[in-house]
Formats: sequence, C-alpha cells, structure tokens
Amino acid sequence: MMVAGEASGDLHGAGVVRELKRLQPGCEIFGIGGDKMQSSGMDLIYHVRELSVMGFWEVLQHLPLLRSVKKTMTTMLKVRKPDVVLLIDYPGFNLRLAEAAHRAGVKVLYYISPQVWAWNPGRLRKMKESIDQMLVVFPFEEDLYKQQNIPVQFVGHPLLEVLGEPQDKAGFCKRYGLVPEKKIIGLFPGSRRQEIELIFPTMLGAVRNVSQSHDIQVVVGVSSALPIDYLKSFVRPDLSVVFVHHASHDVMKNSDLAVVTSGTATLETGFYRTPMVVVYKMSTLSYLVTRMLIRIRVIGLVNIVAGEKVVPELVQWKCTPDRLAREVVRYLDDASLRHDAAQRLGVIRTRLGTIGASERVARAVLAAASS
Repeated sequence: MMVAGEASGDLHGAGVVRELKRLQPGCEIFGIGGDKMQSSGMDLIYHVRELSVMGFWEVLQHLPLLRSVKKTMTTMLKVRKPDVVLLIDYPGFNLRLAEAAHRAGVKVLYYISPQVWAWNPGRLRKMKESIDQMLVVFPFEEDLYKQQNIPVQFVGHPLLEVLGEPQDKAGFCKRYGLVPEKKIIGLFPGSRRQEIELIFPTMLGAVRNVSQSHDIQVVVGVSSALPIDYLKSFVRPDLSVVFVHHASHDVMKNSDLAVVTSGTATLETGFYRTPMVVVYKMSTLSYLVTRMLIRIRVIGLVNIVAGEKVVPELVQWKCTPDRLAREVVRYLDDASLRHDAAQRLGVIRTRLGTIGASERVARAVLAAASS
C-alpha cells in the first residue's frame, strides 16, 4: 500500500512505483495517489485531488471526508493484507494511518519526512512506536532520527530524477514568443486551489505594479495538477501574461527572477540558481495556529536547505502586492544582488544527494517485504 496526499507526493511516488515494477514486475501496488502513480502501475483507491487541503481550518472542514478515507484505508489493510505500507509526506493523514498499519501488524516505511524539525520534535517519540524505517531526502534529517534511535536511511532527493537540463533561453523565448533581451519574471503560484486563490492575485498585482515602471515579461509556471484555464481566469486584460503548462522547469531556469509559493518549488527554482522571492498566505486562523507551533525562523525549503536566508520571504500580512513589487524591483535594479543570490543558491545541488532516490526507496520496500 502506498499513500501520497498531494501533487508532489504523486510525482515522487510515481518514481517508486516504476522502480518497484522494474525490480519485481509481479508486485501489487494500491492506495492513494494521482495520475502519475496510476499511469506507473498503481491501483488507485482514492485520487490526491480528493485529499489536497491545506491549513488547520480547512482540514477541520474536511474532517468527515478524511475520517472516511482513513476508515476505508484501514479496512483495506485487513482485506488486502499488504506486506508493506509506504507513506509519502502528507503527515496529518499519514501519521494516523501509520498507527493503524502498525496495529494491523504491517511494516511501515515513511518516505519524505514530516517536517518535525520545523513543527513539533515531540512527534518523534510517537513516530518511533509506529514507523519501522524513515527514508529521508535531506542529510540533516538522518541525524535527527538517529538521535531518537529510529531506523533511517538518507536516500537523496527525488527532484534530482526529474529536474535535468531544461530548454535553453533562446529556444524557450522562441517557443513562447518572448524577447530574450527583456527581463522575465516567473510566477509559481502553487498546486492547490486554496493557495492559488490566496496568493496568485497578490503575485499578479505586484507584477502589474512593476510593469508600470519596468519593461518586463510575466510568465506563469502552471502546475500539472491544475487546468490552465483556471489560472487564466485570474488575469485582467490590462496585464500581458504567458502561461506555460507542463514545463515549469523551463520557466524556472530561464527567468531572471521568480516569485515562488513556499514549498518544493522553491527547491526546484534554487536548483537552477534563479533568484527568487518566496511568498505564502493561508487563512488567518490557520496562520495564527501555525505561528504558535512553528519552531523555525524561515519557512522556504530553499532557505532551510541552504542553511541561511538566501532569498527573502514574504508571509501572510507581509505578502501584499506593494511589498512584493518593491522586492521584485529591488532585484531587477541590482544585478549584483541577483548574482549574489545565484551564487549562494549553488549549495542546493550539493545538498540534495545523488540521483537514484526512487530506486533506493523501492529496494528498501522490497527488503522490508521479504524480511
């Protein structure tokens, strides 16, 4: 059984499904995932689009659904009797399912760790009771779990398997009708509709302000989990925007500056050493609860992995069109600032490990199944 609760989990889970099928073609894989995991050979019980919610208030509103899904998956543990459960990120749901799987006598592996270093280190004691092995994607996480005597393996980051080398700038500009000599501002509003509705209007307002004083081109990297027409519905006729679907890495690589919703996309953008401004908003109630629980001073994964605040973060009330516009202009007007950020982002590649995370995870799953 595999469980991924959102688009990024579906992407990384698909790599594991492919490797499991390659290493042991007859294995049966079922659970919660998305189109990518399904096309790689997994039998879907639920689709990620049914579970993708963010924020404390939003989760409370969806509790009846989430409880129903957990009940179904707990029943599936007893009916289909998997040898191993592999949980991918999505801790609010998966940590509870881990307890149910442990009680059912099924081995539990967890891939892409809950961010206990940011939220609640006390969770580690509870995790120790229900998780047989952690498969982590950042080297500093390995030490964290070793200190708690939780079996752990650093497998490297699965992003390395999908990033590669995007289209060069000349080809990119030609393909999308852009002028190579003009600055390109890349916008990455996220993959959840709740994020889009809260954050994308702010991004658009900011670049509209900037366009009044700077000759810029605005390109939006559209998540594969979203229909492009949905994103287009946010744009007013007075702003020229190019939408790029299924090629976000091309946008990340070829932007002079990016505005990125906090999440894995910040790591992807940092991998290409593109200067960025990290932004995030959630409902007021969710933000207030989060501020009481969070234990780190930065939220962008790119800054966390770099070990320092390389790029600015505008969160919640600081994330306004005017303030974001000022940050964008600051970078556009200062080539040395952009160069410095690009140089400091170089550390990201070295801290993501080596390619092959999906195979390492698949081998760990098969080893657990046969032990």
